[in-house]
Amino acid sequence: MKDYYAILGVDRKASTEEIKRAYRKLALKYHPDKNPGDKEAEEKFKQINEAYAVLSDPEKRANYDRYGTAAPGGDLGDIFDLFEQVFGFRTPGVAGRAPRGEDLEVEVQVALRDVLHGAEKEITYDRLVPCEACRGQGGRRQPCRWCGGRGRLEQVQHTFFGNVVTQVPCSACRGQGYTLSETCTACKGQGRVRRKERIQVSLPAGIDENQLLRVSGMGNLGPGGPGDLFVRPRIQPHPHLKREGANLIYRLRLGLAQAALGTRVGIPGLEGELELNVPPGTHDGEVFELEGEGLPHPGGRGRGKLRVIVQIAVPTQLSKKARELLRQYAQEVGEEVAPEGFWDKVKRVFRG
Repeated sequence: MKDYYAILGVDRKASTEEIKRAYRKLALKYHPDKNPGDKEAEEKFKQINEAYAVLSDPEKRANYDRYGTAAPGGDLGDIFDLFEQVFGFRTPGVAGRAPRGEDLEVEVQVALRDVLHGAEKEITYDRLVPCEACRGQGGRRQPCRWCGGRGRLEQVQHTFFGNVVTQVPCSACRGQGYTLSETCTACKGQGRVRRKERIQVSLPAGIDENQLLRVSGMGNLGPGGPGDLFVRPRIQPHPHLKREGANLIYRLRLGLAQAALGTRVGIPGLEGELELNVPPGTHDGEVFELEGEGLPHPGGRGRGKLRVIVQIAVPTQLSKKARELLRQYAQEVGEEVAPEGFWDKVKRVFRG
């Protein structure tokens, strides 16, 4: 796994502004224009931009910190696009590339049991694909007379690199390099139509809602290729268990006698009922931990715990005999309790 923090020379707790400052300094140092023909500097420039692409994005950075993945990859065209975003101009000689299609995001409902072992899920969603009627052309095309079909116009900027030729999209054709003399009626000139897709996605064991799964090339299709599909899991509530990272929480209600005298109870686990020995004298809020009965840790480092939290249930409706026994118990252990009042006696009489 690449250490993006080390590549940029920043601490893992560095702020977004600190990361950007480090990137600007290194990107200028290793830029190909300042190191012509230096393959080592070019490779370093790629690594710096790859690291910044991840650490400057809060969601990608969170995934990288937790799972060690989120690397964007990409070619030099992608890197110079990022360089242009940060510094405000494009490297000379790098022509504008046709845009990829848009990325898409869908949600998939996941049962807590599926988190334990992983699962295969079928996902249905809509995406844009080339129109068959016009073969993705949008209609009859003709070269843009303003940019000569290039899709971009050139401007000259004076920077610390010298005179830099900046390419900007042609406003007449919106950077496409052509205009339509005749519009396709099927797609209304868009060149793309909406189609329903159905795919299978593998969910890894231990997945949580902060982890986006990337399905490469399954987003909308564009002139420069398809975008990606990102699948966000939504963990469904369990009737008895609550998730806390790799651990599971179960709240066990015990009666006074069970807590005082001890008992053996069944605990709902993800793979069936588990037995728990509750020792005599168990207190409210006491926690019992069942090792290895939780969810998988990231990276396959075993499983978490099932933490059982005791809640003593105090009865509110007592029979005559139960009330008398409790008073006898209080007298035996020396506890002071409220005396039986007049209305308590009346209620007891009417209850029979």
